[in-house]
Amino acid sequence: MDKIARVPSYLWHSMALALLLTLAMSAEAQDINCANCHEDIAFTSTAHPDLTCHDCHTNVTAEHQGKDLEPLTDEISCAQCHGKLLRTLSRSAHKDGVSCINCHGEPHNIHLTDDLSSAVSPVNQIKQCGACHDTPASLIDGYLTSEHGKALLLSGLINAPSCSDCHGDHSILPVASDRAPAAHKNSPEMCGSCHVMLLENWKNQSAHGQQWQAGEDGPVCIDCHATHAIKDPTTASSRLASADNCGGCHDEFLTTFRDGFHGKANDLGFVSGATCADCHTPHNNLPEEDPLSSVNAANLVATCGQCHDDVTQSFISYDPHNDPTNPDDNYVVYIIWIFMTGLLIGVFAFFGIHDILWLQRSLVGVLRGEFEEKYDKTGQYVKRFTKMNSRMHVVIIVTFLLLAMTGLPLKFHSAPWAQVLMDLLGGVESSRFIHRVAAIGTFGYMVFHVGHLFIRWVINREKGLLWGPNSMVPQPKDLRDFFANLRYFLYFGERPAGDRWTYFEKFDYLAVFWGVMIIGLSGLMLWLPGFFTSFLPGWTLNAAYVIHSDEALLATGFIFIFHFFHTHLRPESFPMDPVVFLGKMPLEQFKAERSIEYQRLVDNNELDDYLVDAPTAKEFRDAYIWGTVFLIIGITLAIGIILALLGA
Repeated sequence: MDKIARVPSYLWHSMALALLLTLAMSAEAQDINCANCHEDIAFTSTAHPDLTCHDCHTNVTAEHQGKDLEPLTDEISCAQCHGKLLRTLSRSAHKDGVSCINCHGEPHNIHLTDDLSSAVSPVNQIKQCGACHDTPASLIDGYLTSEHGKALLLSGLINAPSCSDCHGDHSILPVASDRAPAAHKNSPEMCGSCHVMLLENWKNQSAHGQQWQAGEDGPVCIDCHATHAIKDPTTASSRLASADNCGGCHDEFLTTFRDGFHGKANDLGFVSGATCADCHTPHNNLPEEDPLSSVNAANLVATCGQCHDDVTQSFISYDPHNDPTNPDDNYVVYIIWIFMTGLLIGVFAFFGIHDILWLQRSLVGVLRGEFEEKYDKTGQYVKRFTKMNSRMHVVIIVTFLLLAMTGLPLKFHSAPWAQVLMDLLGGVESSRFIHRVAAIGTFGYMVFHVGHLFIRWVINREKGLLWGPNSMVPQPKDLRDFFANLRYFLYFGERPAGDRWTYFEKFDYLAVFWGVMIIGLSGLMLWLPGFFTSFLPGWTLNAAYVIHSDEALLATGFIFIFHFFHTHLRPESFPMDPVVFLGKMPLEQFKAERSIEYQRLVDNNELDDYLVDAPTAKEFRDAYIWGTVFLIIGITLAIGIILALLGA
C-alpha cells in the first residue's frame, strides 16, 4: 500500500485518462460495429444524445451475429435510467399492455417532451393517445372541436390543455378512481389549475361550489362544460344548450322555463333570449334567499335590466317559472287558467258537435241532390258586401294568418313543424317583428271599423245597427234558428229560412271583437311589460301570458276548423264560397240561403237596388287564387295544431 501511495498523482491522472479513452474507443467501436450490419437504422434521438447502442441493447453479445435475440423490453432498456417512472407506470391505468415506445414513439427517434416533434408533445399527444382511445369517437373528435383543442391545434397555444394536462402522464389512473385528477370530485381542482379565478368564485360564491367543498354530491365543472367537447359558453350552441344542462338536475324548473316565453324562444333557436345562466349566473349561482344571489329580490332590477330597459319593482315580481296549473303557485293566475281552459274546451266541444251533425246532414243532402250548382258565372247576381267590406276582410285574413304563423310555433315549440316554420320566417327575431306588425294592422282595422260604425250610428243616425235583421247583435230568432238547425241535422225538420245574418255568422263577427280585445290587450302587456307594470303588479304578466296563449289557440282553432267549415268546406259550399272576395252572390243561391232577406227586399221594392252583373273572369280567377292560398295556409296550420295537441 505504501508503494501505491508513493505513485505520483500525475500517473494516476494519466491512467484514468487512458481508461476513459479506452472505454470511449470501445463504445465507438461498438457503434461502428453495429452500423456495419444496421446501416439502415438512423439514431436521431434528441432525448438520448449521449447513449450508444449497447446502453439500451444490453442483451446483445459479441456472438449474436446471425442469431435471434430476445425482444428488447422496457425492463431491459428503459429501466436502467427510468426505473422510477416505470414503477409509477406499473401502478397506472396503463400497467398492462402499454410500453414506453407505445407513447414515446420509435426508440431511435425519441425526443424530449417539450420538443414539438416529440410523440408526446402537447400537439402530438392527440394522435398518440387517440391511437388507442379511438372509441368512443367522441373522446378525440370532441376534443378536436373543443375550445382546448382549437386553442392548441388552430391557435398554436402550446400551453393549452392536452391529454396529459388533465389525465397525467405516467401516473394516469382510471377516471372512476377517486385518486384520478379527472375524477368527478377532483375535476374542479384540475380545471382550476388553469382557471384559477373561476375556481375561487365558484368555490366561495356558488351553491354548487359550496356543495363540493362540503363533500356533497353536486354538479362540478365537467357536468356543465362536458369533458372532451368543451365549448365556448358564449356561442349560440352553448347558450341554447344551457337550459337542458341545468335541467338535468333541476327538471322541475326546466319544465316551467320551457313553458314560458324565454324557454319557448330558446327552444326555437333565439340565441339572445334569456337562459338559466343569464339570470342565475354560471359560477356565482346562489339560492334566491341569499342576499348575494342574482335572483334575490334586492338584485332583480339589475339582473332583469340586462335585457329589459324599463324594469320596475312590480316588473320583478313576474315569475318566469310560474306554473298556471298549480293553485299553490299563484291562485289568481290559476283561476284565469281554469277559465281560459274551460272556455277553450267549451267552444270546441259545442261547435265540434254542431259541425259533425251538420257535416253528416250535408253529405246526405249532396247524395240526395238537395243542393243546386252554385255560382253560375253568367246569371244575375246580388250585391252582398261593399268593396270596403271585402278589402277589410282581406286585411283581416292577412293579419290573422301572419299572427297565427308567427305565434303558433311558440305555442307548440316542441312540435317538429314549429322549428321548420320558424326557420322559414327567418327565426324568432324576424317572426317577432312580423307578429308585431300584424298586431298593429289588427288594431288598425278594428279602430277603423269601430270608427265607421260610430259614424253610421251617431253621426248618420242609421237605424237597425243594434236591433233588427241587419244587426249583428244576437236576437231571439238566432236561438230559434239554432234549435231548428239541430232538428234539420237530425232529420226532424226542414232547414230554417235564412235572413241577412245567421247565428254562426254573428258568433264569428263578435268573436273578432272579443279576440282583439283579449288577445290584443294581453299581447300589449307582453310587448310593453315595463309600461304596464308601472301601475300593475308583476303577476299580471303571468296572467297575460296564459290569456294570450290560450285565446290565440281558441281563435286560430276556431277560424281554421269551424269558420272554414261554415263558410267554405261544408259539402254544399266546397271547395270555397268566394262571396266575401267577389262581394256578390248568384240570385238563385241568395233566394235559397237568404229567403227571408230576399222576400223583404222584394216587399220593400229594394231588390233592384242590389242586383248587379256577374263577376268577370278575372274577378273569379283572383278570388279563387287568393282564397285557395288562404285556405291552404289555414288548413295546414290547423293540421299542425291537431298534431301538436295529439303529441305527434
